[in-house]
Amino acid sequence: MLSASIIIATRNRCELLPRAIESARRAGTNAEIIVIDDASEDRNREVCAPLISDGRVRYFRLSRQLGLAGARNVGLISSTAPYITFLDDDDLRLPNSLDQQLERMEANPEAGMIYGKAFYGNEAGPIDGSHYPAECPAGDLFWNLLSENFIPCPTALFRRECLKRVGLLEQDAPGIEDWDLWVRIAELYPVLATEEPVAVWRKPTSSSRQFTSAGYKLHREAFRLLKNKWLRLPRALAATNEQRRSARRAFVQRSSQQLIWEATDRFTGSGIVSGLSAALAGVSIHPLAVSRKFFALPNLSRGFKKVRSHKAIDFPS
Repeated sequence: MLSASIIIATRNRCELLPRAIESARRAGTNAEIIVIDDASEDRNREVCAPLISDGRVRYFRLSRQLGLAGARNVGLISSTAPYITFLDDDDLRLPNSLDQQLERMEANPEAGMIYGKAFYGNEAGPIDGSHYPAECPAGDLFWNLLSENFIPCPTALFRRECLKRVGLLEQDAPGIEDWDLWVRIAELYPVLATEEPVAVWRKPTSSSRQFTSAGYKLHREAFRLLKNKWLRLPRALAATNEQRRSARRAFVQRSSQQLIWEATDRFTGSGIVSGLSAALAGVSIHPLAVSRKFFALPNLSRGFKKVRSHKAIDFPS
């Protein structure tokens, strides 16, 4: 009997896909590996051909591009094991990590999912031994997840049975479809956690072709879901008005701080225009919160005055 399904969605990354598949093989015994090729234009099909010879890897190539959430949903529908985990083609699962999580889930039948820490990495693997999150809370995480996503996607393992109650991935939430799924699972089920790293997560950069490298877009999508979906889930509607307001305030506080960090990072690394562009994008999402923090930073405010001295400047959207 299969233990778990490891779903790897891929597109135009034939140079990274083999190592992701190999890490999935080492992560757990008796697990099926489902590769969903999201209409790649490179050599993914050729690369996968020798990798599926042992029968553990199932390869599906989509005739048209569906995006990450759509490709993962095809994988969910195609999967057959009682437990499911996602692995991006540029991430890695650590050896035996899946078996360890499965053992915990089997011992806690009331839990809907389990997650752990992830090493920061790049194309070559772990960077310097640093990992996130710093702490891994467990139990009732519904309200925690409304304010921030602290669950690294490649570390999460959830029960297939959960999908019967929460549904598939949200395809209209690019970059945060996994966060949305964690929220919906946490609304109904306790969540387990392990303090040990179980995966390597590729840190987004401006050249990595990852949607998550554009942080302000993720915050905008998350804020939209918070207002239009998460705070309208049955458990949130059953809560008090103050509890919902508190959840919204917590989200804005964390989101605005992260947007300022992104602006500061760009300001010091990419230059004044890039930093101010990120800050202004943040202001468009949380006008008051980001503006107050933005103008409180002396380096950024001096940079703003410097840019204003130029006659004309274009801020990219």
